[in-house]
Amino acid sequence: MTYKFDFSGVLAQWPLFLHGAWLTIQLSVIATLLGFLIGTLCAFGRGSHNPWVARTCSLYVEIIRNTPLLVQIFIVYFGLSSLGWKVPAYAAAIAALVINIGAYTTEIMRAGIDSIHKGQIEAAQCLALSRVQVYWHVILRPAMERVYPALTSQFVLLMLASSITSQISAEELTAIANRVQSDTYRSFETYIVVAVFYLMLSLAMRAAFWAIGQAVFTRRRRLGTPM
Repeated sequence: MTYKFDFSGVLAQWPLFLHGAWLTIQLSVIATLLGFLIGTLCAFGRGSHNPWVARTCSLYVEIIRNTPLLVQIFIVYFGLSSLGWKVPAYAAAIAALVINIGAYTTEIMRAGIDSIHKGQIEAAQCLALSRVQVYWHVILRPAMERVYPALTSQFVLLMLASSITSQISAEELTAIANRVQSDTYRSFETYIVVAVFYLMLSLAMRAAFWAIGQAVFTRRRRLGTPM
């Protein structure tokens, strides 16, 4: 049995693929920024002396990391609708991705924060640095530098996982692919094209994170440490 590839009908839909890729980029960027903010706050929260704050952050991380992303998306989209809160697919997709990546970022950032020696913090306090200066220059920035490769990989995985939002009709790249293959009946060719799009997006994200790391973490650049 021979199969003849025919990409003409699929490639003719390139404006749709570009639209889907652009929405995938939007979902990834917004979820990355908000998820990093939530994850960093929860990482500090898990080390808080307030037991309620620490337990709440720990419970959030355990629940999210031990349930599938697809189920979380369905809870946000269908669950809130059942309660009378109609949430657009785009907003539900962002909310679910932010909640998900926030939990994973919490653990990554917590590892970075725990790696900071307490002696460095005490030395900074002895130098009369303000609390904000201690948190930024002595704790947060060095911690982020140490876990930056792990953060980069996690955020790229988030972009790839955004394909699951097609299940709630968010018009990202995979949803567009489903529409194209149903119109052209060329499933194999369609998903090959989509795979190439995701590969290019992954490489572009890694290049962007590498450039950001080079600009922000000058010490790492001087030492030639991989990003």
